[in-house]
Formats: sequence, structure tokens, C-alpha cells
Amino acid sequence: MLAQAGYVFEVCPAHVNEDARPGEGAIAYVTRLAREKAEAVYAQTGSEISKTPSHVATLGSGARDGLVVLGADTTVEVDGQILAKPEDAADAARMLRLLSGRTHRVITGVAVVTARGAQVAAEVTGVKFLTLSEAEIAEYIATGEPMDKAGAYGIQGRAARWIPRVEGCYFNVVGLPLALVSTMLEAAKAIG
Repeated sequence: MLAQAGYVFEVCPAHVNEDARPGEGAIAYVTRLAREKAEAVYAQTGSEISKTPSHVATLGSGARDGLVVLGADTTVEVDGQILAKPEDAADAARMLRLLSGRTHRVITGVAVVTARGAQVAAEVTGVKFLTLSEAEIAEYIATGEPMDKAGAYGIQGRAARWIPRVEGCYFNVVGLPLALVSTMLEAAKAIG
């Protein structure tokens, strides 16, 4: 999605513990992870940057003084519960049952780290799901699509047929709120 928006970048893995802390709300959780990921990648830039896919990208010339690191993390929240990626098919079914016939929130934390510090923000989007039958849930899980996605679904995939309404940024539900990211990157460049 960054390439779609015209950014040139390198993708770097961030090795941080992604477990939620006791009592941590969804917004605090994703903004903390986004910041920790971006800071971890910024700290490791002395070594060669890997091309391994992750939710952290480095933007800019590669020189540490001009380096801009973008970190992001997305989760789904319903009834105060954080729904990360499902552990297995049974967990995916549990999540889809929770979302069925209801509106939930997709929350992405975004962090931009430069030599001058970090800026952190979150985007929240409401997503309405139709009521799902047990057969629909089982058929969807059998595709494998929900297994690597927060909340056990991808709006850009087969689950799109169950989503009649999105309130807020569609790209946030896909995984990266491009307008927010662009605003933060431009602010970092302006301070630069």
C-alpha cells in the first residue's frame, strides 16, 4: 500500500513481543506495538536492512540522520476484547462468531521514528458484519484466508461479501491507514 501511495521504502522485520499487557486497551496496545517496532528497526539500522516482509518500513536515503522508520500494528476490538490473529481454526471460528451480525472496531497504531524522536497515532474504523451461518464460517476458515489476519478476516478477500458498511478509513481495515501515514510522514519531512 505504501508503494501505491508513491513511497520508496525498504521493509525490515521487527522482533518484538506482540502480547497484550494485562488491562491494556486496544488503542494503547497497537500504538505501543507500532512504536516498539519502529524503535527496534531504527536501533538496528547500523546493520544491513533485510527485505523480509513485516509491518515496519524504512523510508528515505538510508543515512541514519535522514532515516524515517514507519511502524504499524492492526487489531480488531469487540466488546473490549482484542482479536489478534487466530491461533488455529477453532480460534478463527470463535472470532467470526463474535463479529457476526455486529459492528466492531479495527484499530491501527502508527509510529514514525526519526533522529528527532517518535510520533504516534491511531486510526479507528467501524466495520459492520452481516450475520454468518456456521456453514459460512466453516467454509471461510477452510480457505485459509482468516488465519493470518487480525479478527480472522480480510476485507480485501472473501469476507468482503459480509461487510455492508465501513465507517471510517477503508485502508485502515486492509491494514494501513494511508491518509494518516502520509500526514505523519509529511510532518516528519517538514521538521527534517
